[in-house]
Amino acid sequence: ARFSYRSARVSTVGSMALSSTKDKKRPLQSHRKGDKYDLSSVPKNEKGGVLVTDDELAAAFEFFDMDGSGKITMTNLRKRLGVFYKNMPAKDYRFLMNNKPELTLQDLRELLLDNEVTNFDPVAEAFKVYDPEGTGFVDHKVLRDMFQNLGFGEVTDEDLQILVETGDVDQDGKISLSDFRNMLDFNKAQVAAQEAADLEREQQEAEREALREAQKAQAGGGGEGPAEPAEPAEPAEE
Repeated sequence: ARFSYRSARVSTVGSMALSSTKDKKRPLQSHRKGDKYDLSSVPKNEKGGVLVTDDELAAAFEFFDMDGSGKITMTNLRKRLGVFYKNMPAKDYRFLMNNKPELTLQDLRELLLDNEVTNFDPVAEAFKVYDPEGTGFVDHKVLRDMFQNLGFGEVTDEDLQILVETGDVDQDGKISLSDFRNMLDFNKAQVAAQEAADLEREQQEAEREALREAQKAQAGGGGEGPAEPAEPAEPAEE
């Protein structure tokens, strides 16, 4: 489960980077015959570009902000994206940084939230990173190396098997593009459900706390009885 969640985050970040650097005019084609990318299924924003949510932006920013400074530097970007794209040219890094020395979350939001990118499938592009040979399936060695290079520790054969089984919807022992989409969607649904559950618990706890405070106030006031009316003031002497 922990690798499944991390793979969703890493894949989202990788696809966002690609959405800013790859050719947007050419419709993407699948590596396998008869399995074309369905661009109609890509969520769109109000301007017709690729939909990027605030939650995805926040996850991406957290991923790149390695030291928790609240800013993304060129060094951060190179360390993170270098795991995905070994030979990414310097001009692409500068483009992603918007020719700035550092980026805040608001900068990232302004760059990506209202994009007008069309003919582009970010999930399909992210999949290419995991399938560099174009076999139509995630390369297990690439997957293992990627997570280890990102600093997630040693990925054992058992860890790798768990990840593949988690993403392998059709249970053929491999992760296809279709499986990959479903894995990302499933993780997003899990995160949303967990956030909703956390919010509900917080609300319930706030209600219980308010009830306890009301009961304390009632108990404190009830022991003294009603307040005695004030004595009328003596008339002033002539």
